[in-house]
Amino acid sequence: MTGSPRIPVIDLEPWRSGSPEQRAEVARRVDAALGQAGFLLVTGHGVSREERAAVRAAARAFFELPPEVKRRYAVSVGGRGWLGPGAEANGYSEGTATPPDLKESWTIGADRPIGDPEIDAFWFQPNVWPTAEVPALRAIVERYTARMREVADGLLELLAAALGQRPGFFTDHTRHPTHTLNINRYPALGQVGEPQPGQFRIGPHTDFGTVTLLDREQGRGGLQVYVDPADGGAGWEDAPYDPEALTVNIGDLMARWTGDRWRSGRHRVLPPAAEAPDEELISLVYFYECDPHTRVVPAPGAGPVAYEPVDSSAYLRAKLDAITVG
Repeated sequence: MTGSPRIPVIDLEPWRSGSPEQRAEVARRVDAALGQAGFLLVTGHGVSREERAAVRAAARAFFELPPEVKRRYAVSVGGRGWLGPGAEANGYSEGTATPPDLKESWTIGADRPIGDPEIDAFWFQPNVWPTAEVPALRAIVERYTARMREVADGLLELLAAALGQRPGFFTDHTRHPTHTLNINRYPALGQVGEPQPGQFRIGPHTDFGTVTLLDREQGRGGLQVYVDPADGGAGWEDAPYDPEALTVNIGDLMARWTGDRWRSGRHRVLPPAAEAPDEELISLVYFYECDPHTRVVPAPGAGPVAYEPVDSSAYLRAKLDAITVG
């Protein structure tokens, strides 16, 4: 599938090296897309398919370990390590009651402390690695995460232009940011059994931070995006797919920063499909946030909603607590 008018595929190369007119056109298209579904696909990001495949292969080697081995690395939501089946229900974050999500995850995050014990203890925890079992995982994932941060900061400069702001409007707040990479494994139907009513691989929700960069595999039990019928959408729609592209969506903090000029993209991942019982998917989900305790307040004149200022760390922590099962 290719993009749509509401969720277009946008080539970043003209933004990086094009004429002023080409750059302005890219910014205009980004502004239009984020005002509808909060999603777009980007090519020209510079991260090869081989790099993404290497992360997926190393993670699969971990996920295929026996459960008793993976449990040595078990953590709760917000921790660094293995988040086992049944630990999360993302629908809780929007008040939608769903059974736990049908996935498991390997999670890492920003781990360079800033010297404030209160902040470092949660936001900059040390990452944990299954070095004995999957020695290749650490180097591959750390390289990929560094690449994602470069892409994310570049996107934030583009978003600043799309919002009519100076280039550093957002990146001034990503000098020592929090960020997380979730490598999500969505097991096959034969492994998890028949889903419960209302159960998803990931339940309906919006992301919590600024931008999310997703590398995904296409499948029958794949990503759907909510496009409001008032904007000409059909409600839940299958997300367009391009194997060269990263799927990008904005989260709640970015929507607040723009006074809802841009939508925090509501989405879900369908449960495994009966017609594809052996389908197993792995997604690489990079959540980019901002410096701890950033004061997020709508840009003057950006959008229609005059949100009160919010502390980014308090907001994110509350959302993480909300999706924790049990």
